[in-house]
Amino acid sequence: MKIKFLIFIIALSGCLSFAFAQERKKDTIDDQVVNVIKPYTPTISDAFKIKDTPKLNDSNMVKKKQVKYNIFSIPVASTFTPAKGKAANVDKAKPVKLYDNYASLGVGTFTTLVGEVYLNHEINNTENVGGYFSHHSSQGGIQGLLLDDDFSSTHVNAHYSQKLRDFSWKIDGGFDTMAYNWYGLPQNFFGQAEANTIDPIHTFSSFYLGGKLKFDDAIINDGSVRFRRFGDDRDSGENRFVAKAGFDVQVQDEVITTDFYIDYIGGNFDMDFNNTGGIDYGNVTLGLSPSYQLKQDDLTVNLGVSFVYLNDTEFSDNKFFIYPNISATYRLVDEILIAYGGITGQLQQNSYFDFANENPFVSPTLFITPTDQRYNGYVGLKGKLSNNVSYNIKGNYFAEENKPLFRANDAVVGATEDYQFGNSFNVVYDDVTTFSVAGELSIDVNRNFTLGIKGEYFNYDTEDEAEAWNLPDITGSIFMDVQISEHWFAGASAVYVGERKDRLLQVGTLILPDPTPITLDSFFDANAHLGYKINDQLSVFAKVNNILDQDYQRYLNFPVQGIQALVGATYQFDF
Repeated sequence: MKIKFLIFIIALSGCLSFAFAQERKKDTIDDQVVNVIKPYTPTISDAFKIKDTPKLNDSNMVKKKQVKYNIFSIPVASTFTPAKGKAANVDKAKPVKLYDNYASLGVGTFTTLVGEVYLNHEINNTENVGGYFSHHSSQGGIQGLLLDDDFSSTHVNAHYSQKLRDFSWKIDGGFDTMAYNWYGLPQNFFGQAEANTIDPIHTFSSFYLGGKLKFDDAIINDGSVRFRRFGDDRDSGENRFVAKAGFDVQVQDEVITTDFYIDYIGGNFDMDFNNTGGIDYGNVTLGLSPSYQLKQDDLTVNLGVSFVYLNDTEFSDNKFFIYPNISATYRLVDEILIAYGGITGQLQQNSYFDFANENPFVSPTLFITPTDQRYNGYVGLKGKLSNNVSYNIKGNYFAEENKPLFRANDAVVGATEDYQFGNSFNVVYDDVTTFSVAGELSIDVNRNFTLGIKGEYFNYDTEDEAEAWNLPDITGSIFMDVQISEHWFAGASAVYVGERKDRLLQVGTLILPDPTPITLDSFFDANAHLGYKINDQLSVFAKVNNILDQDYQRYLNFPVQGIQALVGATYQFDF
């Protein structure tokens, strides 16, 4: 009995074990207690991308045709041996040797002598010394004159400069001499008898001394001073001293560029034209010109004003002037079309030195006073038509008080001075407004060819004088330089000056009638030169001036030389 009961217990245990085993296969998760702290909120990051590639079932698909390649390699015998690589040679242009010094000498018709020497020597990396000499003279020979027409002009200059760490400076000095003749004797009034009593030569001389300073980083940007003594062989003398300085004034974050100058002039003439007494003149001018530049994209504007104080030392008269100083540029089409304009003004200091250089036939009896250029308004267009062609078109309108005009002197009965025979010029002043239109074209094809053309038309309106004496209505010029070959070079130039007006001479009148204007013909003066470069240092040249052999008058009764020929040589060198 016990054995049966034991067998029953073992069988029941096996059945229970099998049942529990079957239950575990159905549910493998153990019973656990889960505490939910926060309910689950699914996000897009919990999603996953289906990685299966969808199949395309398109009946129109074209199956790719399988291409089979067969390569038949056949050995070929070759005796070719490749050469080693070698860099190609580039033809380099021969460098042009530049020389610091040159000398030139030429002789020509009318016993003309032209000489020029320029010297420059670099002492070391910071110091330079040099000089300049030029001479031009002619023994004259104009047909039909009763007086000598020879002339000479000589200029000598020497300079020394030094470049230091924070600034550079330069000093220079020199002297000039000029000799001209009052050869324009009006032969409708005078003959050889009067000519024999005249010594027409008039000699000028001057010496000067000056210096310049330029600072790299200082309150004053630059400065200069110059003193000149000018006189003639008729006991005339003039002293002039000019000092200038440029500096920047900082106003918050802006910079005001300012120029300051002092201009003193004083001189005398031994006698006035009618021999009634001497002439003394002199004044001191102080000028201050601040300006501010504004830039925005393609627009640049300069806003400025000039303050000028004038003290006339001879007449004890003081004046104060204010001038506009405004200019602007605007790029309409990059470099092709640039518009510009402005309005400026200045007190222009006149001097015996400037008048004699412009017209060497003036008499030593001038009245010297400054010119008040109240304003100069201008507008224009400039730019480039191509990389080689540039242009400039400009219109001007000037308003000037006491503008100097050269006018022929009348002849004096019983003249005692060599310039009182109607063969000299005086300076008269008038209020003149001028309108002009100018055009300029520059063609620079390459280093072998350049061409420039310029022309300007003038219209004058005077207040007291009948005409704007000796001012042309049209001027024009053209120049050309050509490098024909490595050795040959040539060039040409021409100048056109339109009609001018002067006053018909009066002789022996105590009460002058209304002046009768006389018109001087326009003229065209053409010149050309040809040269040959023998080597890097020596070249020879030939020049022809007044090719058309025009017998024109530069001033009333003052004809010029006809066609002129000149030959010479130029030598370049280094020390």
